[in-house]
Amino acid sequence: MPSRLTYLPALRGGLLALLAAVLFGISTPLVQRFGSGLGAFTTAALLYAGAAAVGALSRQRVEREARMVRGDLPRLMAMAAFGAVLGPVAMAWGLQHTSGTSASLMLTLEALFTAVLARYLYQETMDRRVWAAMLLLLAGGVALVLDQGRSGGTQLWGLLAVLLATAAWGADNTLSRGLAERDPGQVVLGKAVMGALATTVLALLFGDPLPTPGATVALFLVGATGYGLSLRFYLLAQRAFGAARTGSVFAFAPFIGAALAIALGDRSGTWVMAVGGVLMMLGVTLHLAESHGHEHEHDPLDHEHAHSHDDGHHTHTHDVMPGGPHSHRHTHEPLRHNHAHVPDAHHRHEH
Repeated sequence: MPSRLTYLPALRGGLLALLAAVLFGISTPLVQRFGSGLGAFTTAALLYAGAAAVGALSRQRVEREARMVRGDLPRLMAMAAFGAVLGPVAMAWGLQHTSGTSASLMLTLEALFTAVLARYLYQETMDRRVWAAMLLLLAGGVALVLDQGRSGGTQLWGLLAVLLATAAWGADNTLSRGLAERDPGQVVLGKAVMGALATTVLALLFGDPLPTPGATVALFLVGATGYGLSLRFYLLAQRAFGAARTGSVFAFAPFIGAALAIALGDRSGTWVMAVGGVLMMLGVTLHLAESHGHEHEHDPLDHEHAHSHDDGHHTHTHDVMPGGPHSHRHTHEPLRHNHAHVPDAHHRHEH
């Protein structure tokens, strides 16, 4: 009897993306609270120091996950520049010049940047259901942002800085798709170390004030969960069902952040926020329930990534068959079959 995952191949990727969104969404108002009075560079450095710790602790053995190679370095450096320097610095500055609720909601646009870039760079297939899910998520976020603007609860420059952060993270998300088959712990560690070092140097150059011990610990922990663990789950979600869908589900993060900001004392929420949240939840539900199947053909493919031999695509043999997920370079023979699928590493065909 086929499992539910057979009929809903997006479920695992969607749940991973949703978990990443929750962790990141929670971090936004916490960064505003604990980063108060600190420079943007210092805040970013502490966040990515925490992320680096998670990356170091979560690395897997070479037998279980594919190692990064020298050719991955330019992509990793670009990810660090956009996602670990420009994005968090702009976000930290923006959070100091606008409300936590408004900043959280503006992050919805990150999904739009990611989806558009993924569509044109990776030619990921997006049918009507996926577009409907994205539009619901975007409509919910736009409604929330407009409501905040109408109520006068935003400051323009702070929101523009957050908008810059969303564009930077959208570019980072799209670049990271190319490393999603690598060990996510290694990717998180490399990106976070580069980001932490760069922002530490900038903090010293610009004379950022030194953080208190309490702020240091708090931001380190927020970075570990909201940036380190969140990125790990984000990469696994991209591996499972592509960059565009991961970015779209991740758009739920602003609603989580806005809800926590209200719980922490931000009183800028209205009934429009509730409507926007419902629209976003509907969009996430559509993604999780996606099932797209047709007869398709696999061309010969040679690559390395973590895999198991029970998914219908990895039919090569071993002298001693591994019992679970493992990693090594392997070759796929041409294959034609029919099953439900999403744009993972083995299903990037055109429609």
